Order: sequence, then C-alpha cells, then structure tokens
Amino acid sequence: MHVRCPDRLPEERYRRVLELLAGMSPTVQALPPTCALVELRGALRYHGTDAAHLGEVLRVRSISRLGVDVRVGIGPTITVAATASGRVPGPGGVLVVPSERVTGWLGPLPLEALHGIGPQQAAVLRDYGIHNVGLLAAVSPATVQRLLGRKAGRLAADRARGIDPRPVVPRALPASARVRHRFPQHTLDGATVRAALLDLVVQLGHLLRRRGQAAQALTLTLKFAGGTRWDRTRRLTEPSAHDDDLRVLAYRLMDAAGLQRARLTAIVLKGEDLVASDEVAQQISLDSARESRLVAEETMDRIRAKFGADAVGPAAIAPLRRAS
Repeated sequence: MHVRCPDRLPEERYRRVLELLAGMSPTVQALPPTCALVELRGALRYHGTDAAHLGEVLRVRSISRLGVDVRVGIGPTITVAATASGRVPGPGGVLVVPSERVTGWLGPLPLEALHGIGPQQAAVLRDYGIHNVGLLAAVSPATVQRLLGRKAGRLAADRARGIDPRPVVPRALPASARVRHRFPQHTLDGATVRAALLDLVVQLGHLLRRRGQAAQALTLTLKFAGGTRWDRTRRLTEPSAHDDDLRVLAYRLMDAAGLQRARLTAIVLKGEDLVASDEVAQQISLDSARESRLVAEETMDRIRAKFGADAVGPAAIAPLRRAS
C-alpha cells in the first residue's frame, strides 16, 4: 500500500497518519514529507479482509480522526502501488491493481505516470517514439539502457514491466519536532519577538507531551528580511518536554543571537534528539514552585485536549494569538 497525504500537510498530522498505518501493519516505511509505504501481506491475514477494504478503512479513520483525506494505491510491488496512488484523483480514494492486471493497467499510462520516471527521462524516451509505459515495456532493456544509462535504464525497463523486488523497510520519521511563527510584517519589536518565542515554546512543549516524547536539544532558527537566517543548537541539561525547561533554553538561544536592529520575518523552534518520555529519569525535586508549575501544566494540557490548543496559555501570548 502506497499512501499519499495532502501536500504541505503539517508534520504533526503526518505523524498521526503514520500512527494509523502502524495500527494496521507492523511494517510501515515513512516517506517524508507526505507519503508512506505499508506491507499488507500479514495485515490482510490478521484483519481477515481484502486490500481494497483495508484501504477504505484507512480513509475513513484518517478523515474521521484527523480530518485528513488520503490517496491510497495498492499493488503487488512498490512501483505499481505508488503509480496507482498517483492516479487517484484528489482529495482522496483507493485504487487497487491486482497482479493479473498489472501489464494491462500500466500499458496505456503516460511515461511520467510511472513511479520513478522523471520528466527528463520521459523527454528522452519520447524523442525516440516511446510515448507510454506499454511501449517502454516492449523495448528491449539493453536499448533503454543505451538511452537512459545503465542503472536508470535497467530500473525503467523493469518497472515498466511491473518488476520491482524492493521490500517495504520499516522506517519512522526523524526524531524531531518543529513549530514556527511567521510575522505578518517585518518586526523590530523585542516584546513581540519574545512573545512569539514564548508561544512557540508552549506549542512545542504541548506537542512533545502529547506524543509522549522529550527533547534532548533545541534548535532556534531566526529568519530575517532579505533572506538571511541564523541557527543555533544547544542541549538541555536533561531531556524534557516541560515548558519551563524549554523556555529557559529558548531564551538563552535568543539572547545569543544578539538582536539589535534586525528585522525578523519568522522564528522556528525545533526539538532535537527526541526520546520517549518514559525513558527520562524522574528527578526528585525540592522546588515546590516548580512542582506547582508542573501540576498547572498538566491541568492546562487536559483543558487543551478538551477545548483546543488555544484554549489556555500564558497571558503574554494572548494578543499575539488574537492578531494571528
């Protein structure tokens, strides 16, 4: 199964689609930024259904739980499945190509529709009268290799015939989480910039806690008018997903930038080297104020879960959220 999410889908939604896929099959390969592969052989036996039904179940769950429709292609190989998902009209749907129909289904397709064939390769093939996948399959592999090069030609010839021995290799997304704020206009206001950074800290902390993860480092990226940028990464003293810890380090990173009259256009805050929160040692604290803040943080997370992410937050960022 090859799954295509909508273009420009936020990373957090993409991760949640991957979680849905992992609930269907233990073998899921993330193809960032918006695609994924799923091995269905064991999953079909486990769920006691056919591939088309499993694809429709995925769509229903993705729409109902995440508000995200997906395009699903299913076939005997990665190439066929990925080609099929690319032929599903938006916003979503399921297309199954059984093994016995592969040759007849691929044949009439334009060259660019075959997964793995780029526009430059297609242009070269068309110059020699090869206008669709069926004609490409009919040409000898040696001829295709002479036109496209040894490796690219061999792959193109095989895939036009539906041959693709690649397995689905389990792969998760990189261990990071990113949030960003774009200023509606270039800003020099230090208070506005500080409030925007605090808002990102709150968003990142909430995102990490919802995922059950903790960051071991933070990267702050500042984007300036004119296209320049500034990046700096620092490690936390211990992994954390708590707003207090993230805020202290984020402010230190901002201070290190030494902003004076720089006009900012955007800020990006990224949690790096994420680990599962249950792997983080729970330190005994004698700081009653910190313990109270952690209790308040937990309460605010429950409020956000019930009423939405913007239902509660620091007073300093309220004007910023109203403006956005």
